[in-house]
Formats: sequence, structure tokens, C-alpha cells
Amino acid sequence: MALKIIVSYDDSDNDRDALALGRLLASSGAELSLAYVRHSFGESLEQEQAEQLLARGAASVGKPEMPKHVVVNPATSVGLTQLAEQEQADVIVFGSEYRTAAGLVKPGISAHKLLLGGPSAIAVAPAGYQSSPAPSIEVVGVIDEGDPAARGTANSLAGALGAEIVEHGSGRIDLLVVGSRPEAPDGRVVLSARSDYAVEAANYPVLVIPRGVAIDFGSTAAAAAG
Repeated sequence: MALKIIVSYDDSDNDRDALALGRLLASSGAELSLAYVRHSFGESLEQEQAEQLLARGAASVGKPEMPKHVVVNPATSVGLTQLAEQEQADVIVFGSEYRTAAGLVKPGISAHKLLLGGPSAIAVAPAGYQSSPAPSIEVVGVIDEGDPAARGTANSLAGALGAEIVEHGSGRIDLLVVGSRPEAPDGRVVLSARSDYAVEAANYPVLVIPRGVAIDFGSTAAAAAG
């Protein structure tokens, strides 16, 4: 089954960063889709407006046929979780929180909730990522938290993109793969204090995977790399 990546998208600058990261992660052949969660109260777009917003996002990257999902749920994190489970999505991509300084990573409320027990891998793009000159991933860093699945994910991604792998803290990184803490239930994302600090201090995209779940970015490329 092909890798499935969902980008949480509301047409803001930060979510355009998420879309740029999603496209990069999907460049190995994954299915990329956009999702907008409508709320039943407060500030939220009507169905037609939400569909138009997602259509603009897809058109902006030259992929008007990209799958687009409008979900209705009072909580964005819950709506995205339900969609990911329904679609059997492997990764949900977020932009950083509104007003995050350019180049820094700061998960917003919805992303943060999914980093506390979500079932899908969570990727977060730095603020301003879509404005970077031709974003690329040539060096993949890893904090595996003792989970072979995290290192397997890093190997697969590096193999698919022709990147090299380094340990976190050993030099330049273009994206950091982070494993969930040893105490996390299998199949759930839970950061350790050390990894949470690494995410908050990052100035490159981060990808946090559920405990024991390796993300396959291309079996052939991964096998060649391994």
C-alpha cells in the first residue's frame, strides 16, 4: 500500500509551509492530500468555502487533482485523527504556530495534542519553509529513543531522497526523525522530555513517528540504502 500523507491546510502562510514539506516527503511517490477541519461553532468556513480553499491550495502546487478532505468536528486534532484512521494515513503534516519566528519550529495546539498520543506520524514545518529557496532534504538526523522503527524510518526516507543519515547534534540537519519515548504505547506518538526539547529547538522540519511503527518512504529505495 502506498504511503499516505495528509497536510492540515487552511491557506495560511504557516500551512503553505506544511504543504511545501508534504510535497517534499511525498516526492518518493506517496499519495498527498489536503484536509480542512470545519468546526460546528466559532470561526469556521462553510462547506463550499472550505472546498474552494483546498482547491486553491492544490492548484498552487500544480496538483488540482490532489485528494481534498473537508472534515466537520469541534476539535481539529480529533477531526484529523478520525480522517487519518479512515484513510489509513501514515503522516499528518502541520505548519508551525501562527507568529512563529521565521526558521523555527513550534507545533500549534492541534499538532501538540497529536504529539501526546496520536496514532499517525506527525511532521511539522518551520515557519517560512515554503519561502526557502528550493527546500531539499540532503541530511536526515535521527533521535531513535531506542526504537528500531525510528531508525528504519530515517533509513527509508534517506534512501528515497538520496540523503545521508547523521545523529542529532553531530552537524547540519535538513530534517529530524524522532522516535516516541520507550514508555509510549505501541502505535502511538509520545515525545520524551529530551525529544520535546529537540523539536522546540529545531530550525528544520521534524518528523515524529509512533512507537514501533516504521514509515516506509519507498521499499525499493530503502532496501538499496540499507
